[in-house]
Amino acid sequence: MTSLAVPATLEAASKSSVGIPPIFGPRIIIGLVGVLLAVLVSGLNDMVTKLALADIRGALAIGYDEGTWLVASYTATSVAAMAFAPWCSVTFSLRRFTLCAISLFTVLGVLSPFAPNYESLLLMRTLQGLAGGALPPMLMTVALRFLPANLKLYGLAGYALTATFGPGLGTPLAGLWTEYLSWRWTFWQIIAPSLLAMVAVAYGLPQDPLRLERLKQFNWRGLLLGFPAICMLVIGILQGNRLDWFESSLIGWLLGGGLLLLVLFLVNEWSQPVPFFKLQMLGIRNLSFALLTLAGVLVVLLAVIIIPSSYLAQVQGYRPIQTAPVMLLMAVPQLIALPLVAALCNLRWVDCRWVLGIGLSLLALSCIGGSQLTSAWIRDDFYGLQLLQIFGQPMAVLPLLMLATGSISPQEGPFASAWFNTVKGLAAVIATGVLDALTTVRLHFHSTVLVDNLGNSPLADSNSAGLAHRLHQQAVVLTSSDLYLCMAGIALALILLIFWLPTRIYPPRAPT
Repeated sequence: MTSLAVPATLEAASKSSVGIPPIFGPRIIIGLVGVLLAVLVSGLNDMVTKLALADIRGALAIGYDEGTWLVASYTATSVAAMAFAPWCSVTFSLRRFTLCAISLFTVLGVLSPFAPNYESLLLMRTLQGLAGGALPPMLMTVALRFLPANLKLYGLAGYALTATFGPGLGTPLAGLWTEYLSWRWTFWQIIAPSLLAMVAVAYGLPQDPLRLERLKQFNWRGLLLGFPAICMLVIGILQGNRLDWFESSLIGWLLGGGLLLLVLFLVNEWSQPVPFFKLQMLGIRNLSFALLTLAGVLVVLLAVIIIPSSYLAQVQGYRPIQTAPVMLLMAVPQLIALPLVAALCNLRWVDCRWVLGIGLSLLALSCIGGSQLTSAWIRDDFYGLQLLQIFGQPMAVLPLLMLATGSISPQEGPFASAWFNTVKGLAAVIATGVLDALTTVRLHFHSTVLVDNLGNSPLADSNSAGLAHRLHQQAVVLTSSDLYLCMAGIALALILLIFWLPTRIYPPRAPT
């Protein structure tokens, strides 16, 4: 079996700059922590500003529709940047490119609350998404390049934090800033950790030489096709539910044009000598399985955050700060659970496919339990479900990273990073679109059924406003139950794939 490997191009660059490969030590660890901090902050910036959007819109006198474009533009450029950042990090050096991305990300965050008008704020958010999206691929590259073989899984566990730990902090932080400080802190929260990350990266990561000769082989056609394709698809998906999908000519143009450009982009990549995406790698069973399963897992992980938050807000009237304990119970223990799961997968006698199966089973069990919710549930009733998520999430994510990176050759490392991060970003967007569409469809269905069942009851004529409110609450409860059942079905379906798609992968080196 091929062990987790360092991208050869990056390793060669390092050797040429210092003469010998970087020696692992505290300095490298500090650099890795700096990149991890920057990636977590980038994800939190997206989550917190999205959750606090109502306060931001109120302060800046921005309408609801305009607010959705702030979210969509940030996400679109963020996902698109993940596809092309690995090539840039090799060309301009990993350390230099990472520092530039963090710097631009921080400066735009500082300036955003002072935007003179909506258009300038939209431009700043779009550019900030571009800078923030360039960071996640750097984290995977640093973990695979600099960590010793028996510690690589712990580096990947740090990357997994961006899918398990980071999203759970969005609600608590949004509640903290909007309730106790100011809406401006939803933008400014990034300043201190970003500056700390820059210091850690500047100190800890070795400096590679510039490789500007790669610009002569730059895949311009791929960039001109792929970047707008990804942006159009992301915006079309995020705006689709609001504009009633294909009933809107704009959504039809975005999704249709985006798919056409994406097909042309993939055709171009197949024949390019230096592509951004190496399509031939999809023939590797474990990588294809990991990418497919990752998309499904991210749908479930996003749902277990959105469903309880939405239910508590609409049925029980909770503010984000009141929902925070539910999210924190799931997020904070990840700091312990992920290293434990990494240690488990690092044992040679442990098959990571079984770990993945157990993790998906815990997610399915949690969702089945959630499907039993009623209008009487309060915050405390979700704690048991979140406890299952504590180990279910890392056990579902980390084995996928191991399967994806453990079956590739050293030369394919940068391509695997581009594949994994781009699919991760697109999967999160698709998950949002799917959940929005399912919520709308089931909410309309249950509302119609409840009204039909009410019929000509005498209750229909008394306190109609209060009755309408109760009907909406009950429709939300039934919709939340349906969504939980859908997520359980996705998790169970992914378990079935384990039996025939992935092959056994051993850790890089078992601990002695």
